[in-house]
This record gives sequence, structure tokens and C-alpha cells, in this order.
Amino acid sequence: MYKYDKKIFDNGLKVAAHRMPNMKSAALGVWIKTGGRYETAANRGISHFVEHLLFKGTAKRTTSDIKNSIEGIGGILNGFTSEEMTCYLVKIVGRHLALALEVLGDMVLNARFAPRDVETERFVVLEEIKMYRDHPDQYVGELLSELLWPDGPLGIPLIGTRDIIDSLSREDIMAYKEKSYVSSNINVVACGDLDWPSLLDNCERIFSVKKRQSPFGYKKMRISQKRPQTRIARRQTEQTHIAIGFHGLSRKDPARYAMDLLNIVLGANMSSRLFHELREKRGLAYAISSHPTYYADGGTEVIDAGIDNRKISEAIGLILKELSRIKKGRITKKEFERAREYYQGILSFTFEDTLEHMLWLGKKIVTGDRRLEAEKILKEMRAVTIDDILHLAGRIFKKENLNIAVIGPAGDKDKKAIDEMAEGL
Repeated sequence: MYKYDKKIFDNGLKVAAHRMPNMKSAALGVWIKTGGRYETAANRGISHFVEHLLFKGTAKRTTSDIKNSIEGIGGILNGFTSEEMTCYLVKIVGRHLALALEVLGDMVLNARFAPRDVETERFVVLEEIKMYRDHPDQYVGELLSELLWPDGPLGIPLIGTRDIIDSLSREDIMAYKEKSYVSSNINVVACGDLDWPSLLDNCERIFSVKKRQSPFGYKKMRISQKRPQTRIARRQTEQTHIAIGFHGLSRKDPARYAMDLLNIVLGANMSSRLFHELREKRGLAYAISSHPTYYADGGTEVIDAGIDNRKISEAIGLILKELSRIKKGRITKKEFERAREYYQGILSFTFEDTLEHMLWLGKKIVTGDRRLEAEKILKEMRAVTIDDILHLAGRIFKKENLNIAVIGPAGDKDKKAIDEMAEGL
């Protein structure tokens, strides 16, 4: 049983922690409830741009001061932006946790957004966009998102586009930051070697200057797909990259644990069906995997693979065949038990590491997910039956919900074959 301390201050700031007394390290995250879904088609990428700029210095600290204050004493400093949250994180020896909170708090509250820094980071972000375009295994995901989410910002890369990033002014960026980095959107989460009363005192002192304001939200997902969709970007690549995606479940859906187990059976590891059929048995792919993504009001199930250029339609056909097999009730008891054991193992590993535990807890706190007790989570997972998984497979893996993105030297013959197989799912 894992014990979590939680507190909400009068200004809306949320603090949560888990003390791990046998650890010498501590992981700290300052989480902001904002990200790609809070953007519009006109400012897509602005959350990620803000994240970059928070590392460029404050009134008290230069960018070198920020990095050296953490890395200079053996710590790790990083940040990331996703569709529904942004996080600034540190992993450090526990005795330096107060310093880490000072640094992250200063970044979040007092970023200076110097004009020169804005232009420097604009160039960096534009180069990052180019980098993703040069990597077909990543770019294929962008093509798939355009099929899955044709209306709204989810169909535009989280990093933005060149035109959008070029159009954002310093004033736009600062206004977005002030609008989204409000106290009721800020969450401080820590796991490891820590003292809860001291953490609360420091949070109250550092973040009390931030007043409660009404946070802004985002539009709910609208899904209107009625037929399978395929998009092929023809390139002379050494390997063809494919991404097959379905609209899936929200994080609040009661069938979420059935989705997790279905995904493990399908493609989460080297024991999965897709890995066995396409790589081990036929040698069609070096890498193939599947993963679910959960949002507040929807989600996806995506299969990614890099396959032999000469066998594009064969590989996609085999993937769709495995989806059909699952829909028709072909999951063995052995597969099912192996998936449950794998789920329990991965969850246990998460709790053993201070950083992984903090990331897990942080996502729960930001999204308002009340399922924090490992035993209750495992109890819900163990209640899932094979029939639950089969019913869910029929609900998700249907042709009206199928999207296929391909990057490689595929021709018209491949496109025709893929379209015909998609209609047969």
C-alpha cells in the first residue's frame, strides 16, 4: 500500500507527495494543466514554445544558473509538453529538494521572455520541426493524427508548424503563459527522500504570490469518421513506416483496463502477437509495437511499424488479420494470464523508481484521477475477463474506425490493396 499526502491551498495550488524512506534521491515535478488541447489552430505549438522559454532564465537566474544549480550537484533537469499537461522536473539527491523547488518555482513564476531569447528559441523550435519531418518513423504519426483529428488542433503536430511558430509574437507567448500558468493550474508533485511539512512550507512561500484565476479549457473531441481512411506520403526511404490508428477510450472509461490488457496481447512487448507474427515468424519488420493514449474525453489505439519496402501490403494485411482474429474471439487463457502478469510487473517497476513514481502520480493529480491506490487499480484490472477484452476489440477494431498512414515508396498498387483490406476489417 502506497500512502500519498495531498493538500490544496486557498489559491488553488495542489501539492502531492509520496515519501520513500529507503531512497536517497527525490523526484520533483511542477505540473501545469495546459498543453496542446488548450491551444487553437492559430497558436498550435505555443505550449511547447513556452516550455522552451522557461529554461532561458528569470530575473534572478540566467539559463546557465538554472542548469548549473541542478546539474552542478548531480541532478537531472528536464521538461515536456503533452496534449493536456506540461511538466518541469528534477531528480536530485533528497537533501537538495528545497533548492530544486526554488529553481523550478522561479522558472514557472518569473520567466523573463527576453526578446532575444524568444527569437533564439523560435529558431530552435523550427529546427525541431525540420528534424521530425526528416524522421519518417516520427512524421508518420503526424500524418495519422491528421486522419484521426481533422477538426481542431489535435490534427496539427503538438510542436506546431513553421507558419504558426513564425507568426507567434512575444506578446502572444507571454499572454498565453499568464492565462494558463495560474495557481489553480499548478501542481507540485514529489516522490522519494522528502519531508512533507517542509515541502508544504516551501510551496506556500514560493507560490503564494500566484493568485487564483479562472483557468481556460478546451473543446471536446468530435468524431465523425464513417469509413476507413488511408494516407500515403511517397518517399524513397530504405524502410516503409506505417501507423495504424483507431479512436479509443477516455481515461475515465470503465473499460480502460480491458484496453490495457488488449494492447499487451496485441503489441506491447516481444511476447505480443504482432511482434511474433511480423518479426519473429516472417521477418517483415524490425520494430513493431502498439500503445493506447487516454485523454479526458477520448483516446486512441495506435500500431507503429517499420517494414520491408517490398512487402507493404502483406505486412498491413497481417496486422489487420490479427485484429480480426481478436474480434472473432481468439485470445487464449495463456495470453490473457501473461498480459495480466505483465501489467502488474510494469506497475510495480513504476513504484520502485522515484522519477517514474513521480511521473505516474503527477499525471493522476493533474487529470483528477482518484485511482491512486495500487491495490484498487490491480483489483479493477484483475476483474477484467477475456469476454470483456473481446467485446472491446469488437467496439474499437472496426473498419469505420480505421486509419492508416504510410511513408515510403508505396505505389498505386499498394494503395489499392490497402484500401481493399481496410474495407474487409
